[in-house]
Amino acid sequence: MKKVRPDNKFALIVYLWGAITGTISGLLSTYYRPAWIIGALMFLATDLFVKLLLGDDLPQDIKELPESERRKAILRRGFWGWLLFWLYFTMLVYTIGIEFEPRAYNNQSLLSKMINGTG
Repeated sequence: MKKVRPDNKFALIVYLWGAITGTISGLLSTYYRPAWIIGALMFLATDLFVKLLLGDDLPQDIKELPESERRKAILRRGFWGWLLFWLYFTMLVYTIGIEFEPRAYNNQSLLSKMINGTG
């Protein structure tokens, strides 16, 4: 079995953190809509989560940086992966939490035809 490269571990951990914070944002938003901001602010803890799970097994380019610059490098490198997972899970959990039901406002729409079985 091949060993997982530190770059891939880093990406998977960032995706996991995005899913966790997105789930928290979605759950909190079902009770109080502006609460999604709390999950967004949890992005600032990404470096702590990555360091906690990876330890010294950081990607080589980040490991070579001085300690003072590692936080910025981790946040910069993990931003887009975290953002996409955070958005997806926030919207998914929020939509499930509010028990969303689509409504067709036009009889000619595809949704209306699917619901009524006239398509």
